[in-house]
Amino acid sequence: MIESIFQYEFLQNAFVSGLIIGIIAPLLGVFIVVRRLSLIADALSHVTLAGIAGSLYLSQSIGALALLNPLYLGIVASVTGSLFIERLRRLYKHYEELAIPIIMSAGLGFGAIFISLAEGFSSDLFSYLFGSVSAVSRQDLWIVISISIVVVLFLGLFFKELFVLSFDEEYAKASGLPAKWIHMLFMVVTALVIAASMRIVGILLVSSLMTLPVAAAMRISKSFKQALILSVIFGELAVVIGLVSAFYLDLAPGGTIVVTSIIILLLAILAKKVGRKGAVAT
Repeated sequence: MIESIFQYEFLQNAFVSGLIIGIIAPLLGVFIVVRRLSLIADALSHVTLAGIAGSLYLSQSIGALALLNPLYLGIVASVTGSLFIERLRRLYKHYEELAIPIIMSAGLGFGAIFISLAEGFSSDLFSYLFGSVSAVSRQDLWIVISISIVVVLFLGLFFKELFVLSFDEEYAKASGLPAKWIHMLFMVVTALVIAASMRIVGILLVSSLMTLPVAAAMRISKSFKQALILSVIFGELAVVIGLVSAFYLDLAPGGTIVVTSIIILLLAILAKKVGRKGAVAT
């Protein structure tokens, strides 16, 4: 595959995009898991599906939009969904978790409508649902790079604040941190990462890349910093092994990446059990 990467632009796009996503998705995933917001990634991925399906339908119906990259409307839909989730969480103060199924249902509903209205883009939609090595364009790559810069800047500027909010939100609010705005920015950045990841991992599987490496890291890490580092390492391993497997076996990369992540998680669980038995034996 290494020789092919130098020969074919689409493989370069897929591999570089995958490496970047393998870093930024688990990085945000650590904060998502710690804050018990794992299902938000699923909700936003379904909203992104509605945006993608809507864009594909519009490109069929309106000739002027035929060349529009569906990723753009997917990003708009994902960010809009994240803002609505925040609004609903404040509206239902005592039942904040209701916001997630409401937005997820809306995403599925609009997605189903656009898919039923349009005809003839089943292959395009399949690549968005489960990822595709050959479908990542150079334009998609630049979008992923741009979003990764936004993620790095956000984490660099607000890392301490996110850390405090993740472990003690009440203290963060009492100490004067603008918790509302930081959380809203976090949701928007999460939406951007989900939209950027769908070309490689697929809309229906992107949440797995944000949670499975983190779940594996949390089994064997001894600190938050260690969990961050291990999450990125496991995410990169899953992406590299998954992309190589998808290339040689002609499979959807989303599936191979997720299955690899599950194997890594199982190995981490096994390593933890073996470590405990070894500690008891000594």
